Amino acid sequence: MQNKSLGTAIAQRRKELGMTQLALAEKMGVTDKAVSKWERDLSHS
Repeated sequence: MQNKSLGTAIAQRRKELGMTQLALAEKMGVTDKAVSKWERDLSHS
C-alpha cells in the first residue's frame, strides 16, 4: 500500500463528495486559496 500525502487525501475526498475547493473552503471558514495550498502540500496550517 502506497502512502499518500495529506494534500492528496484532501483532494481525493473533496472530489468524492463532489465539492469544489471553494465549497470546502466555505464550510471550513477558510479561503479557496488555502484549500489549494493544502492540496498541493504547500501549507499544513
